[in-house]
Amino acid sequence: MKSLPIASLIFLSTSLLTAGAYATTATHPAITPNDIMHFESLKNPVLSDSGTTLAVEVSPDRGDSHGLVKSLTSTKTFSVDGGSKPKISADGRFVAFSVKTPLLELEKASKKEKKKLKSAMVLLDTQTGKETRFERVKKFEFNESASHLAIWFEVDEDKSDKKDKQESAASDKSEEVKVDKFDKGSPFELVVLKNGTSQKVAHVTDYYFDKSGKHLVVASNNTKAKVHQLVLFKLSNNTREIVRQYNNQQIGHVSLSDDGKYIGFTHGAADVEPYGRPYNLSLFNIETSEVNVTPTSKQWQLNRYTKLRFSEDSQRLFFGRVPQVSQQLALATIEKQEDLFDESIVTGQRKLRIWHGDDARIKPNEVKQYEKEQKRTYLAVLHLNSNNLVQLADETVPDVALEEQTRFVLASSDILYRKMITWAGFYRDYYLIDLNTGLKSLVLTQQPSSEEPILSPSERFVTYFQQGHVYLYQISEDRRTNLTKDLKVSFADEDHDYPSNAPGYGFGPWLKDDAGFLLYDKYDIWQVNTQSHQAFKLTAGKGRKQGIQYRVTGLVDDKNHPDVLAIDQQVLLHGYNERTKGDGYYLATLGVAGVKTLMEGDYKLKTLSRSKNADTLVFSKERYDQFPDLYTAEYLAPQKASKQTDFDAQKRQFNWGKSELVHWTNGDGQPLDGVLIKPTNYVEGQRYPVLVYFYRFMSDRLHAFPQMKINHRPNFAWYADNGYAIFLPDIRFEVGYPGATSVQALTSGVQKIIEMGVADPDAIGIQGHSWGGYQTAFAVTQTHIFKAAVSGAPVSNMTSAYSGIRLGSGLARQFQYETGQSRIGESLFRAPQKYIENSPVFYAERIETPMMIMFGDKDDAVPWEQGIELYLAMRRAGKDVVFLQYQDEPHHLKKYPNKLDYSIRMMEYFDHYLKGKPAPSWLTQGEAYTEYKKAD
Repeated sequence: MKSLPIASLIFLSTSLLTAGAYATTATHPAITPNDIMHFESLKNPVLSDSGTTLAVEVSPDRGDSHGLVKSLTSTKTFSVDGGSKPKISADGRFVAFSVKTPLLELEKASKKEKKKLKSAMVLLDTQTGKETRFERVKKFEFNESASHLAIWFEVDEDKSDKKDKQESAASDKSEEVKVDKFDKGSPFELVVLKNGTSQKVAHVTDYYFDKSGKHLVVASNNTKAKVHQLVLFKLSNNTREIVRQYNNQQIGHVSLSDDGKYIGFTHGAADVEPYGRPYNLSLFNIETSEVNVTPTSKQWQLNRYTKLRFSEDSQRLFFGRVPQVSQQLALATIEKQEDLFDESIVTGQRKLRIWHGDDARIKPNEVKQYEKEQKRTYLAVLHLNSNNLVQLADETVPDVALEEQTRFVLASSDILYRKMITWAGFYRDYYLIDLNTGLKSLVLTQQPSSEEPILSPSERFVTYFQQGHVYLYQISEDRRTNLTKDLKVSFADEDHDYPSNAPGYGFGPWLKDDAGFLLYDKYDIWQVNTQSHQAFKLTAGKGRKQGIQYRVTGLVDDKNHPDVLAIDQQVLLHGYNERTKGDGYYLATLGVAGVKTLMEGDYKLKTLSRSKNADTLVFSKERYDQFPDLYTAEYLAPQKASKQTDFDAQKRQFNWGKSELVHWTNGDGQPLDGVLIKPTNYVEGQRYPVLVYFYRFMSDRLHAFPQMKINHRPNFAWYADNGYAIFLPDIRFEVGYPGATSVQALTSGVQKIIEMGVADPDAIGIQGHSWGGYQTAFAVTQTHIFKAAVSGAPVSNMTSAYSGIRLGSGLARQFQYETGQSRIGESLFRAPQKYIENSPVFYAERIETPMMIMFGDKDDAVPWEQGIELYLAMRRAGKDVVFLQYQDEPHHLKKYPNKLDYSIRMMEYFDHYLKGKPAPSWLTQGEAYTEYKKAD
C-alpha cells in the first residue's frame, strides 16, 4: 500500500436507520462497578509435586483474597481467609499462604502506620484442617522432601529499637555499635511438619535447604554482640549444631551440596562497611568438620552480592566475583569557614549529570541500570575435586545462562551494541564458554536479543534462528548447518509487520541424547534429526491445512531441567484454530507423523501447571460467556478432566452478552477478522451504540472470558449489559503508514457491523490506550465515523516523541519508530514527512469527534506531554476536548480510586455522546483546581 492521501481517508458516516431504543429488558440485576469490584478471579494456581493437592488464590478486583485448597484424591476443600501466593509441600499435605493486611485496615492506616504493616503467613494441614498463623513473615519455603518448613520473619523495628536502647543504656560503652541495614538479621523458625514442633534462630541473614532433604544451613549474624554463627540442622533427627563461629567475620551467602558433604559460605570483616567489604569463600566439610581453603585471585574478589550454587552432581560450585571491591564514594561537605570558598568542595555540591555523545547508554537508562550494575557479579566455577577455579564471565562477556551443564555454558554480551539500542533495538553476541578452561568461543554476532540460541541438554549442539532460517551448530566439529533451507515453509513470523527482521516461532523440547529436537513454524511442529539433519512434520501438515497452530504443552516447568523427550514418547499438544479462534488438545507420538484429537471446540484452553512427580495437569477452559474455571486431568487425557472450581456461578446471576466472529475485507482487498460482542438481551434488527476497542490482533479473544476488573480498559460485560455492542477489530499495519492502515482497518470494520444491522451509525465510539490510544487519536483526524473518542496515553506528535524518553527504563524512544511498534522504519532525519503524516497533532483542525484524553503524569512509557500537545492543539482549534490528568500515576493506572474514577467517567462520556444522556457537570463545566485539607 502506498501512502494514502489524507483527504481520501475522510469518512463521513450517514445514518442508515433512525436510532432505536437502547434500553433492554433485564431478567437479572444490571452489572454495576460495585459488582465488578466484588467479582472474583483465580490467580497463581499451584499443584503439589505429588499431584494430589491443588491450591489457588481467589482474588476479587477490590478487597481481600482468600486461598482455596482442594484435595484431588478426596472431597476435602479448604478456604483460608486472606490467603494469596500459595505454596504446597511436595507430598501435598501442607499448604502455606501469604496473608496480606486486610484492605480496610490498610486504607484506614496513616502513612506512618502503613510502613509497619507486614504480611503474615498461614499454614494449613489438609489432613486435619488446622490453620497456624505466623505474623510479620517475609519469606517461607518448604524443603523438597516435604519434611520441614522454613519461615523467615521481618525485623520488628519497634521491638528492635527498644531493645537496642535498653542494651545501649546498660552498656558501659561510650559509643553504640551501628549496624548497617544490609548486615541486620531477623528471626527465623524451622518447623517440623509432622508434629508442628519448631526451632528458632535469631539474627538470620541467609539460609539454604539442600535438595536431597538432608540439611538446612543458616547464617546468623549478631553484629552488635560480635557473634557470627553458621548453624547446621540435620533434618533426619532435627538436631542443630553451630559448625562455625566468628567474632569478627560477617557471614554472607550460604549453600549446601546435595551429596551432604559441603557447606559453602562467604564471610568478610564485620567492622568494614558492607558496600566495600571483600569476602572470602570457605567450604566446610560436614563429615570432617574441616574448612577447605579455596583458591583466590588478585584480579577477582567476592563481595556482598556473591551468591553460591552447587551443581546437582556436587562436582562444581558456581559463584560470582568482581574485579574490585571498594567503598562508596562520598562528597566532601562544608564544615568550616574556609570550606565556603574551597572550589572543589563547593563544586562538589553540584547536581550535575553529563550526557556525552559516546556514552554507551544515555543517562536516564544508565541511572535505571545503576543498581543492577552495582549488584552485578561475574560467574566463576570451582571444580571441587581438583580445587581448580575458573573465571567464566568477565567485563567483556558478562552474562552467563547457567543450568546444569557439565562442560559448556552459553554466555552473551550486549556491550558493543548498547549505544545503538537507542535507535536499532537490542542485540547481543553469544559465546560458548568451556567450564574447564574458561575459553570463550564466539558463536553468534549481533544476534537480536529476543532470538537466544539454545544449548542442547548433552551440550553437543547449539540451535538458533537467524535471518529466516534455523541452524544447528555442532560444537565438537565447529560446523554449522542450515536445517531449513530446503524446507518449503517459512520459519519466520508470517504476520510480522514491523520494520525489522521477522523473528522465528521458537523451538520445542529436545530428544534424549541430543538425537533431535522439535521446531515450530506458524502452524506445524517439525521433528529434526541432529545426525542426518533431516526433518519431518510431526503434525503431518495438518496445522497449515486446517489453520491450527500446534505447540507442545503440559511439560514440567523446571528452568534448570527442561524436559527431554524419549525417542518414541507421546506428547500433549495445544492447538489454536486460526479460523474458528477455538482451542484444542491433541496427542502426538515422536517419530510418527500424525495428530490425534483429544478435545477441541469453541473455547479457549490455558495449560497452567503440571505436577513434578506425577502426570497431573491443571488447565482452564473458558468462553466469553464461561468463566475460566480450573480442571485437572491426567497429562495425556485432558478430555477426561474433572472440574475443580465453579466460579462461573458469579456470572450466572447476571445477563451476559455473546461474542461472534466477524469477517470483512478492507479497501486493499485484505481479509480481516474481528470480534463482535452483542449487548445482553440483544434484539435482532435493532441497532445499538458501539464501542470499538482495539490494539493490534484482537480476534483471538473471541472465546476469552472478559476481564472482570476496573482499570484503564472498558469492562466489556458492563458495557454489554448497559446496552452497548463492543467491536474488537484486527489491525494489520504497513511499515511507514501505521496511521493510515489502522484507519483503513477500523473504518472498513465499522462499516461491516453497520451493514450487519447491529451498529447505530450515529452512535459509534472508540477507545484505545497506549498504541491503541495513538491510533484512536489519529483515526479521528481522518474520519468522522466515530461520534466520541477516549484516548489513553497516546503519542500525538511523532516528531517530538521520537526523541522522548521511556521513564520506566530510561531508554530513548527512537528505536520504537525505526524498528519497533510505531513502524515508521526510518529516522526522523531521513523521513520527516512520514513522522508528520502519522501524527494526529498536525491534523487537529480536522477533528470533529469529541475526545477525552487520559494520562498519568508519571507515565513511564509515553511522555505525558504528548497528551498536553494534543489537548492544546485541539483547544487552540476550538475542538471538543477534555483532558484527565491523574497525578502520580504511570502508564497504566495503579491506584484504585483513579481506576474507578476513570472507568465511571468513560462510561458517562460515552453515554452522553452515544446514547444522548445528560452530560455530567465535569464535562460541561470542567472542575476548578482545589486544594483539600490534608489528613493528619
